Amino acid sequence: MSCCLSSESNHALLHTQTQIGHEIAVDVQRSELYCFACDDQVYDPDFDRAVMGEQIVGLGNGNLDGIRSNNKRKRLSFEVGLNSDFKNLKRIVGGGEWDHGRRLSKSCFPVGLRGLNNLGNTCFMNSVLQALLHAPPVRNYFLSGRHDRDSCKKTSSDRFCLSCDIDVIFSAVFSGDRAPYSPAQFLYSWWRLSENLACYEQQDAHEFFMSVLDRIHEKEGKTRNTNKDNRDCHCVVHRAFSGLLRSDVTCTTCGFTSSTYDPCVDISLDFNTKVDRISPNKPQKSTDPGVSTLTSCLDLFTKPEKLGSDQKLYCQNCQERHESVKQMSIKRLPLVLCLHVKRFEHSLVRKTSRKIDRYLQFPFSLDMTPYVSSSIVRKRFGNRIFAFDGDEFEFSTNFEIFAVITHSGMLESGHYVTYLRLNEQWYKCDDAWITEVDDEVVRASQIYLVFYVQKPNSGHKSGEDGGCYLRSSSSGDPFVSIAGCC
Repeated sequence: MSCCLSSESNHALLHTQTQIGHEIAVDVQRSELYCFACDDQVYDPDFDRAVMGEQIVGLGNGNLDGIRSNNKRKRLSFEVGLNSDFKNLKRIVGGGEWDHGRRLSKSCFPVGLRGLNNLGNTCFMNSVLQALLHAPPVRNYFLSGRHDRDSCKKTSSDRFCLSCDIDVIFSAVFSGDRAPYSPAQFLYSWWRLSENLACYEQQDAHEFFMSVLDRIHEKEGKTRNTNKDNRDCHCVVHRAFSGLLRSDVTCTTCGFTSSTYDPCVDISLDFNTKVDRISPNKPQKSTDPGVSTLTSCLDLFTKPEKLGSDQKLYCQNCQERHESVKQMSIKRLPLVLCLHVKRFEHSLVRKTSRKIDRYLQFPFSLDMTPYVSSSIVRKRFGNRIFAFDGDEFEFSTNFEIFAVITHSGMLESGHYVTYLRLNEQWYKCDDAWITEVDDEVVRASQIYLVFYVQKPNSGHKSGEDGGCYLRSSSSGDPFVSIAGCC
């Protein structure tokens, strides 16, 4: 180390201007290496291994047994251009702002906007945590103290509890402290609860998201459920993300339709290849008919699909197997709508995998009316009026975006970043780094997971946990308003 400096000094920036080459600095707070020439974090396997080992030792265990080691951190190379938009951005560093190397005064960023340190190829975890931290029902639940971790430790024999760890993260992130936070205990608990995924390799953000929801449901559902059916589960996961899908299978011979219902916490969408161009990997004008959009993916999801001759299903009316048509729709919308865009394809025949590197246009405000079951069935029968015994219109079908998780780079060398929309302003959460960005930056990103929150309309019910502000609990305890949801 050639020299040290105080965080209150601009000495490091001045030092690099007099040197030729790539000057490397150590960010002590974030435990990261930073290259001033590349304007980005730098990965070194030995340094990363030492940091991760220190984090685990800090948990009082120091035991890495069962954690598979892989020093290959799948971060983007500098050529990919992670920081192509940095020159026009403001960066938060240790509670203050930097703009082209100049120290600025503290800004009035929303409460809860705090970076998360990368603990060794954990951008997939940080991106999902940022979305969960700002999902209104989840945020309201934990900030109102509805998971008492002290009581949980006394009454539960479970050694590792993700709900307790998330509660700790909420307390830290909404404490007002701007310094990046290290969710080491959460990572360690998740490793122990998901040993098949416990390694230093990059994980899929969607798989991690589903895994975390499952673990929270397992814990919260034990104390809150009287019915084992997930549809009637009252844990925070199902209250926030649970919806109900309807599948209609119609016999092409007699027209008889059978319906089945399946609970879901997210909806996975395929690209609509009929509107996709061969290589539409750049933003297009909305008037271009060849642009792939999120709504076209939803159209494809709810489009009638003719099952092949090898998939003949038994018709209850004909009493024999016939060809049929299947159509999906949404019976009940969740408070928080999570849409997963399938960007990774796996071929069992060729035994290969690839990433779909296509741009997808998505709206900030989304009307889900065309995709609910009542609309789908009416359209199927020529918009005739039907009486429905459902609750799809008990709540609003209008949603507002609040978080986007993007994936940049290739399948084997990518990076996850979250964009949060707080008080009509977008913020880029890139591990420990938080930057303010414009709408165009978000629209130009390759979305992988997109989160919408239900907007209450007049004449519709408003979910207990769905608002942008904390509400009063059933016990009458007042909740503090939190600025900056959507």
